[in-house]
Amino acid sequence: MAKAPAKGGKKKTFKKKEKRNVPVGLVHVQASFNNTIITITDPIGNVLAWSSSGSLGFRGSRKGTPFAAQQASLTAANKARESGLRTVEVNVSGPGAGRESAVRALATAGLDVRAIKDRTPIPHHGCRGPTKGPV
Repeated sequence: MAKAPAKGGKKKTFKKKEKRNVPVGLVHVQASFNNTIITITDPIGNVLAWSSSGSLGFRGSRKGTPFAAQQASLTAANKARESGLRTVEVNVSGPGAGRESAVRALATAGLDVRAIKDRTPIPHHGCRGPTKGPV
């Protein structure tokens, strides 16, 4: 059996991704009944860190619990603090159980929460209702 030829040439060099120093940011909490997703961005909207209940290993109905949302929020906040994040504004969206616990966990992680806005979409007349069929 013949051996494969040895690889010659230069080794690839990668430029190390530099950490951005972002003191102020936005936290988007998307709390559904089944999961809670926390995304931390800079004021423009570039994502610094994110976490969700499902990505932490919670499965099934446990993903929608306040405890899972708290853990996801702590994980995302600790990742974002490495980028120099100190103060945040929070946008909360959705009807889930993890809304309040996610915001409380941000303050526990050492972030200064300046404002909390409820951005839950509310239908203003909604979609067309079901038609009345033949009786």
